[in-house]
Amino acid sequence: MFDDLVDFLNKPPPDPVRLPLLSSHKPVLMILGTYLIFVKVVGPKVMANRKAFDLRGLIKVYNIMQILYNVVMFVFAVHFMFGPGDYNFGCISNLPPDHDYKTWERWLTYSYFFNKLLDLLETVFFVLRKKDRQISFLHVFHHMYMLYFSFMYLYYYGYGGHGFFMCFFNVIVHIMMYSYYYQSSLSPNSQSDLWWKKYITIVQLVQFFIIVGHSIYTLRQPDCPSARFSAICAGSISVVFIILFSNFYYHAYISPKKPAKKMT
Repeated sequence: MFDDLVDFLNKPPPDPVRLPLLSSHKPVLMILGTYLIFVKVVGPKVMANRKAFDLRGLIKVYNIMQILYNVVMFVFAVHFMFGPGDYNFGCISNLPPDHDYKTWERWLTYSYFFNKLLDLLETVFFVLRKKDRQISFLHVFHHMYMLYFSFMYLYYYGYGGHGFFMCFFNVIVHIMMYSYYYQSSLSPNSQSDLWWKKYITIVQLVQFFIIVGHSIYTLRQPDCPSARFSAICAGSISVVFIILFSNFYYHAYISPKKPAKKMT
């Protein structure tokens, strides 16, 4: 297993087409390093003695953009996988470089990676609005992991394939999540009134169980070596996320809460 990992990490990129930020590890690592330093160190210090920014207008635009981006991405991805890409969902592999729709596969996969970059802005808004309690370990880890794993997949595994199929379950969650964010931004007090908030976490957990199930199914196919490493990675991290998101759900919606203080 360890030897397979070393061989995989040392192999050259399988696709010679390198889209922006995908030529080496350095650009993505610099972005993630800057993000982590800002949200955990620099940002909170700068905002410590400042009034929180009123970003309601900007956040509404950002949420609408994210909803539209993810809806369009999902529609095109479903059309591609069931149409021109003609994916075999029992053993999903990347299209060959000379395939007529390889360019489609490259840009659709890249659109997901680029969306993970846009997701980082959510934490920046939290910092500028002094919403430090929302910048949890789970929040930061999830954003950083999703961006870097997307890069690693595209760099070492190529565009499309098993990971492309797995990631688009996450697109459904993002459509729900940013719809919630937009609705809650319409009124400062609306978050407590959105009864379906907890179901976003439930849907997130469902997607992780689906990914684990499909990864196990893929690994049990003796004639499907192309998706094996992707299935191991996707299945393993999904187990971690099941634990983390289950812990969040328990503490947010199940465990007893202290009564809220009355406003004076």
